[in-house]
Amino acid sequence: MYNEGILTFQAGEDLEAHRRVKLESGSSTTPPEVVYADAGEQHIGVTTRPADDGDMVSVKLRNYPGSEEVCAAGTFAYLATLYGAADGKVDDVSSGSAIGVAKEAATAANDIVEMLPFNVLSTTAATVSVDGTGATITGVTAEAAIVEAFVHIQSAQKFLNLPMGAWTEQDGTALADFADGSSATPGWSAADEGFGIRWNNHANPDPISCSVPIPPDLDDTADVVVHVAAAKVGATVGDAVKFTIEAFFNVVGAAYDADENCGGDSSAMTGDATTKTVQEETLTLAAADVPAHPGILTLTLQPKDGTLGTDDVIVLGVWLEYTGKTLTS
Repeated sequence: MYNEGILTFQAGEDLEAHRRVKLESGSSTTPPEVVYADAGEQHIGVTTRPADDGDMVSVKLRNYPGSEEVCAAGTFAYLATLYGAADGKVDDVSSGSAIGVAKEAATAANDIVEMLPFNVLSTTAATVSVDGTGATITGVTAEAAIVEAFVHIQSAQKFLNLPMGAWTEQDGTALADFADGSSATPGWSAADEGFGIRWNNHANPDPISCSVPIPPDLDDTADVVVHVAAAKVGATVGDAVKFTIEAFFNVVGAAYDADENCGGDSSAMTGDATTKTVQEETLTLAAADVPAHPGILTLTLQPKDGTLGTDDVIVLGVWLEYTGKTLTS
């Protein structure tokens, strides 16, 4: 035999009316004991009256037709999506699966309000909560957490370092220690707690070159931005140095020298910034020029001719920022 709708259980703790309850684990009584369903926990029904620990209590089962009177854990608005809260209450703070919608607003904690229960558990990610313990995510629903993860995957700030040690002179000559003077040749500079490639104040500085593979997760429908961190030795206002950057993509299946230069001049350094101040300059490679993986990007870089009249310049780092895409295999 079985009953429908409202069943009698034994209270496994002091219970108030209009609270969500669950079967107590390990209960050996007949009928079994029920206790409060807490935040995010599924409940079997809602108490119809209060009961002391050990007394009998009637419970309106959650699959019984009609609306339910429930106890609010805090304030929420009419039509709020409701979730299970601590001590058998309900709230609009996402926790577990959504269990119903508020037919009326709760203006204070412990208000008894009418809820229209959902007949099934949530089937959309927007109404299933996520436990953010450990602060690995900030989204409180499955949908928000998934969006957060894919924002990271498809970020426009994917980073690809071009190490200073990977650069040579454009003609393939290995760089040597920097030599101060009238030379156009750049060299290694490791003084003053910095490491980079330094050019003299020459009208026509020599270029340096390196190459890097195109990452599999690079979105070839988006721009790629070249970033240059550099500092000038000197603070001459007229030496607003730009970097002339040539960019060639070596595409698999095509001749390695088939591509045309898609580079240009970077943004300009502030000429009269305090000497040795690190500045960041950029150059955007347009999406229309960017191929998909696999391939190689070859770059050349030099201070723009005529922009080093008095000061020297040191490039301390070069990197690419690109937009990621979701890989399918």
